[in-house]
Amino acid sequence: MPKYHGPDPVVEITGVTEIARDLVVVPNRHIDLVPNIGVIGGTHSVLIVETGMGPRNAAKVLEFAADYAKGRHLSLTTTHFHPEHAFGAQAFAGEATYLANRAQADDLAARGAGYLDMFRAMGEPVARQLEGVKLTTPDVVYDGSCDLDLGDRVVHLRPTGQAHTKGDQVVTVPDAGVMFTGDLVETGQFSIFPWFPPYDTDVSGVRWIAVMQRLIAENPRVVVPGHGDIGGHQLLVDVRDYLEELRDETWRRQEWGMDEPKIAEEVRTLMIERHPDWAGQEWIESGVGCLYSEHAA
Repeated sequence: MPKYHGPDPVVEITGVTEIARDLVVVPNRHIDLVPNIGVIGGTHSVLIVETGMGPRNAAKVLEFAADYAKGRHLSLTTTHFHPEHAFGAQAFAGEATYLANRAQADDLAARGAGYLDMFRAMGEPVARQLEGVKLTTPDVVYDGSCDLDLGDRVVHLRPTGQAHTKGDQVVTVPDAGVMFTGDLVETGQFSIFPWFPPYDTDVSGVRWIAVMQRLIAENPRVVVPGHGDIGGHQLLVDVRDYLEELRDETWRRQEWGMDEPKIAEEVRTLMIERHPDWAGQEWIESGVGCLYSEHAA
């Protein structure tokens, strides 16, 4: 896992953006390990998407959402189990109903403690935010998908199948044309491949591409990525195209008989040349490792 060299990954309730009627996003302000956080309202309930990293960040999110809700019932969901997205759920206990899909709940149970240790080792700024974390089992674990009625607005919680993680979930608001993708999509950044053999090899580049094809077909008006600026349908296309580039350049060299370290070196250079302004260059090699493994299988 790369070391973290950025500022403390702290959620700040600033720059809150209304992207549709009764639907706002607390932006991540381009700070690594701070997610974009959604608050989606209906006539009787409000859904929060993502917790922020650790109980102190989550407490800020809860305070903001409770004030926004003005007495409406609170629910919480997370796009996947990784620490900055879900490791603040304990702050919502007794205040909001926490919903997650079965695969995500299984990810949390199987991998949560390991990810807590791994992220703490990234450096003091991250460890500070993870102080006091208690991994929290969702109140409602659903099989298949879930249509959550907020009152005159139904929000769709849809597991995608294995991609960035086994338990990825997109949250869509059909009446507003809005899609929250979690880390299936980032803006201006190389896709995050949590490829950490032998500890975690659940990410699948091949299936990720297939997921992106399906999301593109849904043609959302607004896409809220896990990290980075809010955008439109083109964000989905950009991620799909990059993943296909990474696959094709990796597999081509693999078929030429190159070994993995040489492929990673060449493909990293090529991807940076093609996307010189993108952040997260450290994730290129892990993407190569994942796709190399999938082609060899």
